[in-house]
This record gives sequence, structure tokens and C-alpha cells, in this order.
Amino acid sequence: MSKEIPHLLFESKSSEIKGIEIITLENLESKKDIFDHLPERAHQLEFYQLAFYTNGKTEHLVDFVWHTVESNAIIYVSKGQVNAFKFNKGVKGYLLLFTEEYFKNQLANIPQNTAIRLLTPQLFSPKVQVPEASNILTYIQLFFNEFYKVSENFNKKHIIDSLFNIIFSKLEEIKKNQTDYIKESEKFKLFLSFQTFLKNDFVFNKNADYYAEKLNITYKHLNVVCKEIINKTAKQYIDEFVILEAKRNLINSSIKSTELAYLMGFEESTNFVKYFKKHTGFTPNTFKNNNI
Repeated sequence: MSKEIPHLLFESKSSEIKGIEIITLENLESKKDIFDHLPERAHQLEFYQLAFYTNGKTEHLVDFVWHTVESNAIIYVSKGQVNAFKFNKGVKGYLLLFTEEYFKNQLANIPQNTAIRLLTPQLFSPKVQVPEASNILTYIQLFFNEFYKVSENFNKKHIIDSLFNIIFSKLEEIKKNQTDYIKESEKFKLFLSFQTFLKNDFVFNKNADYYAEKLNITYKHLNVVCKEIINKTAKQYIDEFVILEAKRNLINSSIKSTELAYLMGFEESTNFVKYFKKHTGFTPNTFKNNNI
């Protein structure tokens, strides 16, 4: 049996519209036994996914955390994140799937905060509860009907693109009144720069002082920025980032934890094991066995 978590690639069923797809959760569940993987087991996405639950109560896994969902809940999953479903009785909904290329082509038309949310998922809860009075479901159902309409295909791509943009604009309207809505600010720009440096250099340096120096600010200023944006210190964010990268690597390959330690920048494998256990409560091998 394979010891690797599946990487799901995007496969479009439409010959007319590339890079985007919509399916029902019921259809996914009914066909799960014919897939090379089980949707209920952890798998890493190579595309973006928006799951809209219309009926039932269940859980949805995003980056190793199970989120309780029920009617009118939406779960965002960005490219590269780990995803899994639980198909409880009565669960219904839609999955809107789209590639990075399609997403980039829509950047000029969708709200800026949608782009921020999808490009920096670590900053947000993946779950959004849609008010019952909202008409987002109407637009998603319309999207589904237009996507699978077999006649009158004239201008179909433009219609699909427009509905995609409306759906995300409607979602931003909802999120604007929620606590996790981020407004553009100089501190937010600084945080994004910090995140970029961290992605590039975390193997070589896990020290917050190093990143403050790269940003030409003080360690204290970096902490203020992180506290305001994510309510965590810079060091806490660095540790969370490193642990998530370690988790993804552990279940994405047959690599041993001793090898991964060196790839993650730890001089001694024992230090990596202690670091991982301190932040997760598990040794790397235990975590891997529990999640494959």
C-alpha cells in the first residue's frame, strides 16, 4: 500500500471552459469507490476549492484541522492545502474547483480580499457561515445549471466567469462584517513581506530577529505587526509555519523523519523530533502513521 498522501490534480470535464469545474457533494460521495484515493482520507490539492454545504452536519479537514460544518457553511481550500471530507447522512452541497491559472486570470475582476484570502490561507479560518437571508446559493445553483447546460453555448465562458466573480463578491460582502476580514494597511503589507521571506528562508533561519532585520524594522515592531494581523508573536507564527511544512512533508513522501530534519534545517534529528513533539504532542513518525 502507498505510504504517500495523494496529490489531486485538476481534471476538467468541460471541453468549452478550461480551468474551472463544479460538482455536487452527493456526486463525489457516490463515485468515491472508483477513485484512486478516498475523498475521506487526507489528500493535497493542486488547485483551489470552495465547498458550499447546503444540507446536513459534518466535518471538513483543512491542513490537519477538522472544522464542523452545517447548512450554509462554506469552506475555502487553497492550492497546496491538505483536504478531506466526511460524508455523513444527509450531507449535500457543491464543490467549486478552479486552477491557479484560472484564478490568476480572474484577479482583476474579483475583490482584492478574496485574492488575499486564497493566497494567504494561514491568516484566516477556512470556514465562513453564510446567513440564511443570503442569495449566494441561488448564484451557485445558477452556476451549476449554466455549466452543465448542453444547449445555447454561445458566450458560455463569459457567463461562467461573471457568475464566478459575483459569487466571490457576494462572499466578501458577508465577510466584511466578520472579525477575520482584513483591511489593506501598511502593517498588512509588512506582514506579507515577512511571510515571503519566511517561505524562502525558514530552512536556514527560524529566528524572528533575522526576519525583522530583512524587513528593516525592529524585532519589537515585527511583533506588533504580527499581533495586530494574526494575534500571535512573530516566533509563534514561525513555529506554526515550520510545523505545517513538516506535516505536509511527512505525509507527502516516504522520507524518514531523520532525513526530513536536515531538509528542514535542523542539524540534529533529535532536535527536530523534540521541536515537532513540543508543538504537536506527537513524534514525527507517530503523526505520519496517524494521518496516512
